[in-house]
Amino acid sequence: MSPHFVVTLAPGRAARCDPPHWQRAIADKGGAAHALTPAIGALLERFALPVWTTHEYRPGGSSWSADERASGLDRVYRLILQHNRAIPEGLIESIRLLPEVADARPGAIAAARLPDSRPAAAALGLARDDAARRAIGLPTARRLSRGEGVTVAVIDTGVDLDHCNLRGSLLHGYDFVDILDGQSDFIGDLIGADDVPDDEVGHGTHVTGIIAATGEGAPEGVAPAVRVLPVRVLATMQRGGENVGAGLVENINNGVKWAVDQGVDVINMSLGVRHEGGGLPHREVIDYAARKGVTIVAAAGNDGQEAFYYPGAFPSVIAVGAAGPDGNPSSFSTFGPQISLIAPGEEILSTAIGGGVAHASGTSHAAPFAAGAAALIHSLARSRGARIGAPLVKRILTDSADRIDARFKDRHAGFGRLNIADALRLADARLN
Repeated sequence: MSPHFVVTLAPGRAARCDPPHWQRAIADKGGAAHALTPAIGALLERFALPVWTTHEYRPGGSSWSADERASGLDRVYRLILQHNRAIPEGLIESIRLLPEVADARPGAIAAARLPDSRPAAAALGLARDDAARRAIGLPTARRLSRGEGVTVAVIDTGVDLDHCNLRGSLLHGYDFVDILDGQSDFIGDLIGADDVPDDEVGHGTHVTGIIAATGEGAPEGVAPAVRVLPVRVLATMQRGGENVGAGLVENINNGVKWAVDQGVDVINMSLGVRHEGGGLPHREVIDYAARKGVTIVAAAGNDGQEAFYYPGAFPSVIAVGAAGPDGNPSSFSTFGPQISLIAPGEEILSTAIGGGVAHASGTSHAAPFAAGAAALIHSLARSRGARIGAPLVKRILTDSADRIDARFKDRHAGFGRLNIADALRLADARLN
């Protein structure tokens, strides 16, 4: 994607045009040449900056639904520069001050260091990993539910579509990565969003295995009977001699919106964007997911500091920190009042690209334990002929967590360590 910025109009303010979605405009820019509003058009003329005006999101149906409008998705526009140049200094601030504008922000790359992973001998790795899974009550939990009838979207670097532990669980996903500006810093598949969300990094494959692996030479996933919708939103960037998962924040948002519109029950986002000014990252799509009843689980972050990473810092999201083998918070795990709970996040064994298994550490690998637990709760409810809302799922997981000390909530561990067996027992009691 060329340099661009995103404008959200204020409620009740109408655009002067009905532009195409940005993906359609890439192929045919004829319908995207109009100014969004007269005032924005005047500013763009003053700064001598021609743009193509496009919709940021697509409606889930033939027109915008009440939930989409309530979340403001119909009022978000992507303005793409027609020439490869920097956005003029002061333009975004001038647009933000217009009375018809609720927010304006430059397009940004979200980047996170990918935790080191290393191949593991299957027998040794399985034995080492088993203790962490037993500590959260997973063997007992699977006697109550295995995730039947539930769909989990994994918003990540994609997944190894041919992995023997995963291919039977995978639905047809989508690849939203489309990066033109700054692509010299990236490697691999960068442009041309398509329906092949193959993983070139291994991060998304490892995360997906924690949720849904069948157990063929790798640990069985938390919810091995779920269906997985792979959504690729992160490519590979080389920065400072290391690889990081990186993608446009706007394309991550489109991935979340699309997953919600596919009817998923749970979304795992083992990623996070630190808030550094302007509107909150992912706000409108997280609000939309909440309105549609989708449970969202996100990684807390890996900087070992008190900080807010989004989407995990939104109240409707389950923010998961990492726990070490002793059950205490990992030293690298980001902390603060937003943390819901902690889950195993050190030396986790799971699926790797190329059909193997690998160890990896980070809150990225703690989050899917909670996402799998949420899927089990949704599945248990359906087996009882009921539906369970995302707020209750979060409450069940936090109420059933094992406190790490006498405090009701801890800044590093939230409400405590994930206990999937107790979560399902509590869910069963709530459903009867």
